[in-house]
Amino acid sequence: MKAKPVLLAAIVVASISVGGAYYLQATVKESIIVSTTTSLYETGVLDVLKERFEAQNRGVNVSFISQGTGLAIQTAMRGDADLILVHDPARELKFLQDGYGVNRKVIAYNFFIIVGPSEDPGGIKGLPPLDALRKIDSSAQRGGVVWVSRGDDSGTHTKEKQLWKAARLNLTDIRTGSWYLEAGSGMTATLKLANEKRGYTLTDMGTYLMNLKNGNIDLVMLVSAGKELLNVYSVIACNPQNVNLTKVRFDGAMRFITFLASDEGQTVLAEFGKEQYGQTLFYPYVKVLKDGSDPEKVGWIQELAYFDGTECPPEYRYKAGDLY
Repeated sequence: MKAKPVLLAAIVVASISVGGAYYLQATVKESIIVSTTTSLYETGVLDVLKERFEAQNRGVNVSFISQGTGLAIQTAMRGDADLILVHDPARELKFLQDGYGVNRKVIAYNFFIIVGPSEDPGGIKGLPPLDALRKIDSSAQRGGVVWVSRGDDSGTHTKEKQLWKAARLNLTDIRTGSWYLEAGSGMTATLKLANEKRGYTLTDMGTYLMNLKNGNIDLVMLVSAGKELLNVYSVIACNPQNVNLTKVRFDGAMRFITFLASDEGQTVLAEFGKEQYGQTLFYPYVKVLKDGSDPEKVGWIQELAYFDGTECPPEYRYKAGDLY
């Protein structure tokens, strides 16, 4: 008779152990890591996308690593991320060609702008982008003008270098001038430095509006919109067929990419910023493409960010489902 309590206790312990193991198994989530740009992360839009995605996909947890595009891609190439969300088409193509990425999807766009002090010492307000850069360069020769570059190998930095080249100005020579400063940091830090130095800089619209509203800067928008300042965001899954990336969580990455391209994901992008800033910070490309609401912008995007007429050539697609 005395052995029964011991037996009962053993059964209870075993039941707790089995139940506990089941509970742990049921609550363990798959974690995916997105290597992305500061211009997306600092605006807060990724937090909203994460919340909405995880509400639908309770078995998946999304984390972000925020860096310039160059570093974001390097992180993924090391196998430390499951997908990238960036804005540098030339580098994105190389990421695909080198076997690191698959299933590229263009999801959003906005425009870079040139901002500066309200006194506008270079007199660039309202000029076309390339004319504005030429004016800044010529004004710098007389003194009193400062330009602050990201200088961090980011997508914004790449765009800046492309603009100087398109304006037929030698960036190698420009960089030797005392008026040309390199922050070597993210967009918020660059804007703060430009504000401190009363200089000009190239920025994405979203990060500018956020910092302006938060009182970090009082720089004003001087040059905006135009085809030359188009900024296109794309998402790419890391390639699980790459021998160096066999541990990437491909299924989770594809679920997130599919969500970003879905009606709900595109609506989040379209609505983000309207209440706080009075305008959207990111235009939803998939939605605009489907409804045909802005064929001119679609044409610009496809000219800048498509490869051989497609956002992702067939040879770089893998288990893409209905993505295309």
